[in-house]
Order: sequence, then C-alpha cells, then structure tokens
Amino acid sequence: AKVLDPTCGDGVFLRAAGRVLRTLAGSDLELEKQVYGVDLHEESLAAAKQALREEGLDAHLAANDFFALPPPSDLFRPLPAFDFDAVVGNPPFVRYQRHTGDARRLSLLAALRNGVRLSGLTSSWAPSLVHAGAFLAPGGRLAMVLPAELLTVGYAEPIRRWLRERFASVQLVMFERLQFEDALKDVVLLLAHGVGECDAFALYHVRDAEELARYQTFDGFPVALNEHGKWTDLLLTVRQRQVFRRIAKRSFVPLGSYGSPELGTVTGANGFFALSEETRREYGLIEERHVKPISPPGTRHLRGFLFTHRQWEELRDQGGAVWILYPEPDDGAEGLRRYIARGEQNGIHSAYRCRVRTPWWRPPLVTPPDLFFTYMSHHYPRLIANQARVSFVNSMHGIRLRKGAPQIAQDALPLLSMNSVTMLGAEVFGRSYGGGVLKMEPREAATLPIPGPDELERGWRLLRPQRARLERQLQDGQWAEVVARVDDVLLNSVLRLSGEDASALCDAAVSLRARRLGRSVAEDSEGYLVATGDRS
Repeated sequence: AKVLDPTCGDGVFLRAAGRVLRTLAGSDLELEKQVYGVDLHEESLAAAKQALREEGLDAHLAANDFFALPPPSDLFRPLPAFDFDAVVGNPPFVRYQRHTGDARRLSLLAALRNGVRLSGLTSSWAPSLVHAGAFLAPGGRLAMVLPAELLTVGYAEPIRRWLRERFASVQLVMFERLQFEDALKDVVLLLAHGVGECDAFALYHVRDAEELARYQTFDGFPVALNEHGKWTDLLLTVRQRQVFRRIAKRSFVPLGSYGSPELGTVTGANGFFALSEETRREYGLIEERHVKPISPPGTRHLRGFLFTHRQWEELRDQGGAVWILYPEPDDGAEGLRRYIARGEQNGIHSAYRCRVRTPWWRPPLVTPPDLFFTYMSHHYPRLIANQARVSFVNSMHGIRLRKGAPQIAQDALPLLSMNSVTMLGAEVFGRSYGGGVLKMEPREAATLPIPGPDELERGWRLLRPQRARLERQLQDGQWAEVVARVDDVLLNSVLRLSGEDASALCDAAVSLRARRLGRSVAEDSEGYLVATGDRS
C-alpha cells in the first residue's frame, strides 16, 4: 500500500502509517517507496524526518506547496507516477480573509481542475480536500480530519456535491467532545473510498477519539442527503432527525406559504437616511412630504411579539431614528436642500447605492409589511407583528401575508413560531457566522417550518388569552419560558406528541444552538444564551 499525507506537518499521520505497514509487511517493508509526505514548511519536514528515524521508520518527504503539485495523471510531476492507495491528513484551516494571493489562486485552480468551482469565501481546507482526491487510485481510501462546517456553510456546497459524485461510499464520524487541546472548532472525520455516486452516507456518533477503535460497521446509520443545501441536520442524533423530519412534514408548512420574506429598504447610508425627530425638526422636514415613518435600523427595540404605534412614538421621543428621508424628486424646500447639501459635504452621495440611483437622496422605500423578521441573531429568528404599519430598512426582513392567509396570521404567527420545531428549523436551514451569529437570507427564511393553518388556529385559540403575559415575559428576556409554554400547547395539546418526541425536538434545538454558540453556554444579564468560549 502507498500512503500520502498531502499536508504532513511534523509527520503524525506518516508515523502512524509506517507503524501499521511495518506490522503488516514485516521484512518486506520499503517505507520510502510506500509512505509519502508533502509540506511547504521545511522545519516541519525536518521534525517529521527526525521523529520517523527515532521509531526506525522512513518516508519520502517533499518540500513543496501541495497545490503546486500536479496529480499523477499529469505528465510533469515531482511525486512518483502512481495513484495512492490511501490519502490521509488534516488540511490546514485558514479562513478566506487570510488565505490570499498566489496561495489562494493555486488552491482554487487545483480544485477547478477537478471540476469543483469554489467561491471567494472558501477556506483553505476545501480545495485541499478536492486536490487530495485527485491523487487516489480508483479503489483508494481517503481519511481527513475536517472542520464540521463541511456540513453547514454555504461555501462548502460544491464540496458536498463533489463527495456524493466522486465516491462510492462515504462515512462521517461526529464527536461529542472537542478533539484538539488548543482548538475550539468542532471537527468531523471523513472516510471515503471507491468511485461512483452515493446518495446516502453512513453516520457515526462517538464521544471522543478513544471510541474510534471500538466502532463497528453496523454502528452507523445510512443517512439520505439533501440534493442541495447544508447538511446541518447530520449533527443531530438519528432519532432527533427522524422526529424533526416527520413532524415538520406532517404538521408544519414553510414560512413562504404564508408570505414571502423580502428585503428592507437599502439606503446605502442608514446614518444619513434614517433621521431622529430632532433632526427632522432642525431641518424643517415635513411628515409624509419629506420623511416617512420606519422601524429604526437594528432589531434591539423589537423585544416582543408586537411593534405598535405607541412603541414607535416612545422611540421617537427617546431620539430613535424613526424617520426615513423620502421626498418627491422635484421638492425644493429650503430645509430639504440644506439636508441634502450636508449629505454631499459628508460624501454620502459617493456611496455605491447612492450613486447608482437618481436622485441619490431618494431611496427605494419599501411599503409597510405585515410582519418583521429578525434574520440575524445570536439566539433565534423572530416574527414581530407590524401593528404600527411603518416601513423598514435592510437590518431585517419583512413578510407581506399572501391573499388567503388565515385572518389570525399576523397576530398568531409571532407567538406560535416560538416553538422547538421552528427554532430547530432555523438552526438547520440558517447560516452560522463568526461569533455564533445565525443568519437567514430571504430564500432560507422562506423554508422555515411554521405551524400549518389548522395547527396555527388551534394553538392560537389556546394561547391567545395568555398573549399579554407571554409578551411581558419575552420583553423581560424570559424567552425560554415562552418557548416552553408554546411547546406545551403546540406539541403536546395540539399535535399530541409523546413526551419522548417532544423532548427530542427541544433537546435538538438546544444542542444545535449550543454548538453554534461555542459549546459552553451561559446566560447573560438579560437571560439570553451566550457562549462562554470562542464562538467563531
């Protein structure tokens, strides 16, 4: 067997391969012709060579950038002209912000040679994995330690598709505990072999690396894969995933069936276009003629199920940016001219969004939606009834209810969406960003599982008398208590789930949120879940 570690560092995998081959081959061992390592860092290679010698082992070591090495199918190559029986390793994990210049260009080109086009947001491990696959023999085996974001991030979609198309068999090993002493990233062990398409992976859950030696072939579960999108639900246990899929299919509908999520007004400079009452008065700008009412940029003020006119007035009196500049193009009011001149003095008209429209100082105002949707959060996305009937900017989404939507939808959706199925759906379909932020673009928000019309009506009938109390709890940051009450009504009384199924859904939502926030979670002064460790 011939083994390659394409980013070998100080040779941990090379030594392990050498030990196994020595046990199997005995006196016929020719390690320099069987074990190969590549690394750009010559000091690491020197350390690898020394460590191998201390164990009586050897390897063929090449000081080179792995991305600069053509695969065996190419005519000119520094490595021998054969495919490897096994490729093993732990590719470097460098985020796109630091993975730049020639190194980035070479890596993306190497992946492209293998038919995988990666985006500009790709971290270094992704092209490393694809390029490593090009060195495998047709029946060869690949084993890689990868960040768990393989399953969850958008930029890894081409990698997920490539795995399905390239290998006949793929196994994923998930760890309950963090595996590296100085790292706070979750990892997944990818094991793949053969050639040909596979439509299901085998999934294993182990506590830690020590359990790897004990897992058996039949310990895994075949997992049907999504044709497109993330595989975040593979982070769940088999039971949690099965219950979620069954209940979501039976009793929930996509949010898009009630109304399509839409972007707010993109001003190009919220600090200029969103005005306080003091600024409006200072420049003599007239309500409805020069400015329109909006929900202020950001979502911190949206703490309950409702945004009312009274709340809007309170924000206005507290100095909030509750107006948006939206005059008629031919309005020549003196105060308006002064305010526009102030913007030009500050270079606002040069911002991209401003300079591509005419006139630059009149943004494309979005009409008031029925509901607001907080698409970026550390905790959970929420729906808020827009009872104030004001417009909004692009710090959140809007939902305009479709014709034929239940009459109770505007009032009932914000409360009934605070259940474990919907919150689990947000973790599964949303995007996780640095710092533990969960983001849902309009297309993703449209897939969020929401109680179906019948379930919504029955749940609302039971919860409506309690809405005022639950609103106060949510305003006070007691969102876990609100979710528990909604779950009790929706999952137990309406859907009549067993206690085990309801607990599985609740535990799944909590576990994915905790994983996103950084494993170790605690409550801040407002009762919200926050990570105590690195949340990147």
